[in-house]
Amino acid sequence: MTGIPIFNVNNNCSTGSTALMLAKEMVECGKAECALAVGFEKMQKGSLGSVFNDRVHPMEKHIEVMSELVDISATPIVAQMFANAGLEHMKKYGTKPEHLVKIAWKNHKHSVNNPNSQFRDEYTLEQIEKSPRVCGPLTKLQCCPTSDGAAAVIVASESFVKSHRLESKAVEILGMEMATDLPSTFNERSLLKLVGYDMTKLAADRLYKKTGKRASDVQVVELHDCFSANELITYEALNLCPPGGAGGLVDRGDNTYGGKYVVNPSGGLISKGHPIGATGLAQCAELSWQLRGEAGPRQVPNAKLALQHNIGLGGAVVVALYQLGFPQSKNSNTRARKTAAAASEDGFIVTPFLHILQEAMLEDQDGLVEKHRAIYGLKVQNDKGEEGFWIINTKKGKGKIEFNGKDKPAVTFVIKDADIIDLLTGKIEPQRAFFQGKVKIQGNMGLALKLTELQRSAASKIDALRAKHLKSKL
Repeated sequence: MTGIPIFNVNNNCSTGSTALMLAKEMVECGKAECALAVGFEKMQKGSLGSVFNDRVHPMEKHIEVMSELVDISATPIVAQMFANAGLEHMKKYGTKPEHLVKIAWKNHKHSVNNPNSQFRDEYTLEQIEKSPRVCGPLTKLQCCPTSDGAAAVIVASESFVKSHRLESKAVEILGMEMATDLPSTFNERSLLKLVGYDMTKLAADRLYKKTGKRASDVQVVELHDCFSANELITYEALNLCPPGGAGGLVDRGDNTYGGKYVVNPSGGLISKGHPIGATGLAQCAELSWQLRGEAGPRQVPNAKLALQHNIGLGGAVVVALYQLGFPQSKNSNTRARKTAAAASEDGFIVTPFLHILQEAMLEDQDGLVEKHRAIYGLKVQNDKGEEGFWIINTKKGKGKIEFNGKDKPAVTFVIKDADIIDLLTGKIEPQRAFFQGKVKIQGNMGLALKLTELQRSAASKIDALRAKHLKSKL
């Protein structure tokens, strides 16, 4: 609704990185000073299937070639493709199913430290190996889950970064390359090449040549591990090791902390999840945090050069290298001022209104509290840079409102002190406040809607009590 150009991008599993590449090129050619690449996915239940039945499936030729090389089973077709590629690698180079198990074990272990990961459970090698079998050597814990999610990346020119004093946050896209299926994908009768080995290698070789970098210069990697077999194959396609060397790389621990590279510190697609349109941008976000030193307990030591790999069968792959744009500014104090927690509820415009809300809850004659049983959090920021925190607990009785309460909220609202009065008194619709950015919601969106219903229902009561209080003061 602003008139700016917007492009819808669909490139199977490499959609997010394709959008990022388009944003980069818009800025690079001078069409834009600042661009936003955003990706999202709300997936259907179960394994990937065909959505459009009125056109040729983009993987029709891939499946046709696979059917000529191996028997097609009733298991999910994409899992079959990567399982068969893994089996071909084992036959060709002597790798074992145990190597695939170790890759999944590593990624699940990494995910424990990632608050954005869909799953954060650590498993033993035996648990992974004995989890339900999906196809060939692949078990359930070696496969990415069905995921909903979103991610976004802002791409800006160097002049934009400097004019907004963002040097300390700026990550440079040192290079980005895309490749698509090659004649060898179909002509050379290789299951490895059918799932993108050749196009990944082509894109990676171009990237290293154009940037003057080598794979050995990289410290941290986010690569497309939709299945553990794909991570194994991709080590070699990205030149992290020579052809046939992936098993040895895994055995040496050169894919995790303390080794040559840290691959998928986020937990990878296997744990972090694979919301298809968002994945490439989520990879970029993780690598940016790593380069800035903002990755917390999963921080890769001395991360200076980061490599990304995002592939979609059908087929397209994007690879990219990242480094800090202004490394000398990494620790400079240009970040936004942090909000300090308030020690008292005094000094907040909202405080007397919350007291009135508590009174309205206690006098509740319409049974509104009963309809909205939950624990809600309210963070309010005043113009002094202080943040007050209240717990609104309606789980028992008429409920209570407590400043700095210890109960854990299921949903928390974040709002400025100057805006909350209009919200509490019904002068502004909650949905409008949310979409205008005046209210941020953390946690259960369903419960957030319940509280806004309570606010709307109780607005007249709050207004009447407020008038009563004002009259008594006069």
